[in-house]
Amino acid sequence: MKSSAKDIKLASVDDLFKTDESRADDERERVQEIAISELHPFKDHPFKVLDDEKMMETVESVQQYGVLVPIIARPSPEGGYEIVSGHRRHRACELAGKETMPVIVRELDDDEAVLLMVDSNLQRETMLPSERASAFKMKLDAIKHQGSRVDLTSPQVGEKLSWAVNQVADEAGASKSQVQRYIRLTELIPPLLDMVDEKKIAFNPAYELSFLKPKEQEMLIETMDYEQATPSLSQAQRLKQFSQDGRLTEDSMLAIMSEEKKPVQDRVMFTSDVLRKYFPKDYTPRKMEETIIQLLEQWKQKRQMQQQQQKKHISR
Repeated sequence: MKSSAKDIKLASVDDLFKTDESRADDERERVQEIAISELHPFKDHPFKVLDDEKMMETVESVQQYGVLVPIIARPSPEGGYEIVSGHRRHRACELAGKETMPVIVRELDDDEAVLLMVDSNLQRETMLPSERASAFKMKLDAIKHQGSRVDLTSPQVGEKLSWAVNQVADEAGASKSQVQRYIRLTELIPPLLDMVDEKKIAFNPAYELSFLKPKEQEMLIETMDYEQATPSLSQAQRLKQFSQDGRLTEDSMLAIMSEEKKPVQDRVMFTSDVLRKYFPKDYTPRKMEETIIQLLEQWKQKRQMQQQQQKKHISR
């Protein structure tokens, strides 16, 4: 079939004389100065932007040096731009009185935007349990959604979906079990999840409480307020069992929560967020634990040698 002459696209004079370098530059993402008022938060993003001490430090840095790393945003159908990465920098610019800030505008679909937004924030040293839980869930949903868009006749579709949790875990440097337990926290009603962030309820009891129905969780908040106590792991496990058996009533919940708790033995606990800054990013929790044990063993041997030397010195 002959091509119509009108379909032939002729290169412009400027295109003919462009170098490979200039063509590559045209394709490269550019940093734009965009008005602060044109930038809007990512819909339902789970990361809290607080006007705390760290934010004030960021504001001072912005006032003194400007924004050193551009944020990433995508065009919004409602107008303006939706921030994908850089919500704290955007807030700092607002507080610093800036009118514009540097932005890389990128065309992203919803799943691509979620993955970029989550991955850019999971690198932070400190993160609240609610933030990590929602981030893992959003990433898992995005990966599963991407997998559902491939050819449904492919025998690999089921396999891809079943490995979604493993992908989230591997990229986060966590175990599959940790990811699943964090995601489970998203089943807590907001007041209980806030108590987990505030360390009023420990992670393990919170995981067990996430299996309670929303109405039961509301009843638990009233019971905790009445008893002026939060459930231990043992109590949370029994509340979960009573709920699954259909026996969790106000009376049974009060009976469990009013029990005198056994004294907890002295113990030292570290979260992965506290330890993460001391290890390379690719270290898994298991690798971190093994390294800590090795270092403690070396420290123990060193102390024993010092004690032996001290005894020899005293006996002379």
